[in-house]
Amino acid sequence: MTERKPDSESWESFTERQIRQAQDAGEFDQLPGFGRPIPGIDQPLDENWWLKQKLRNEQLSITPPIIEARIRREKVLRELDQLGLESVVRRKLDDLNDFIRKAHFSPTAGPAAGVLPVDIEATVADWRHRRSQGCAQ
Repeated sequence: MTERKPDSESWESFTERQIRQAQDAGEFDQLPGFGRPIPGIDQPLDENWWLKQKLRNEQLSITPPIIEARIRREKVLRELDQLGLESVVRRKLDDLNDFIRKAHFSPTAGPAAGVLPVDIEATVADWRHRRSQGCAQ
């Protein structure tokens, strides 16, 4: 329990005394980040820094779901050529289509132009074709 400020002592001296006592006791020596520069100290001041940091820490996004679906669609289609099994490709595309469908029915507002689900059979056929060309070279 913290001691109460005596009436005879000013808030400034009371606070300074408590800080000095904590320093003498070594209570500041093992704080996270001790001895390292403060992250973002050289960055321009952003009045919403705390909000952006909270979103990053909580891994939250304020991007509308339909935009996230568009980004994920592009990413998944780019990464398909790195996959070696057709079953994995189909699972990725199926998961992508589920994500796109959920984004379309999200209550969060977003752009009017939606993202179409992927034609799995056509995309797998293209994937097979690219793999056969890559193996033949």
